[in-house]
Amino acid sequence: MFVITADQVDSRNQPDRAASVLNRLNGEKGPELLLPADRTAGDEIQILPATASGTLAIVLELTREDAWSVGVGIGPARLPLPRATREATGEAFFAARDAVTRAKKSQTRFALSRAGEDSDEGIRGDDVEALISLLLVLRERRTDGGWELYDLLNTGLTQSESADKLGITAGAASLRARAAGIRVERASSEALVRLLDTVDRSADPASTDSPG
Repeated sequence: MFVITADQVDSRNQPDRAASVLNRLNGEKGPELLLPADRTAGDEIQILPATASGTLAIVLELTREDAWSVGVGIGPARLPLPRATREATGEAFFAARDAVTRAKKSQTRFALSRAGEDSDEGIRGDDVEALISLLLVLRERRTDGGWELYDLLNTGLTQSESADKLGITAGAASLRARAAGIRVERASSEALVRLLDTVDRSADPASTDSPG
């Protein structure tokens, strides 16, 4: 099981972001969550994505504006799940707690912990953490123009259609996409989802074998 615990950065000096983020996640990604995302304590939120792909998508969303320290825990949980996320427990939740604590000291404000990491079975969680961190560093270097193109492409527009929307030539859009690492991000994201799935299966034998 995947558990995301996220803690708002500098919450004492910033407006509360938890309510708006929870509303957005439960609205846009509700069907992709095992339980509704929940506030666990003060400025901290907890999310139970149903899939590896959903986990990575939420990590990328939360880390985009540098407003959250994000920890991912992978492992078993106590079943059956309760009605509320904040009432759930298990090794995956303890791993997420460890991860978010480490994330607060990380350059990318992200960390990932796998339950049973001391065992030699499966892919190590810290290896996947390192690879996701590389992707986050690439995204940190993206310019506003690169994000404009990225967001348009994510709506399903082609690069040519996105160029028209931005009022630039197709060639300029191609150069912007290359500088923004958009194609690299897509390829690496697909690989990371496969790795997350593998870690999930090794950390939690009860997890499903459905693709992320």
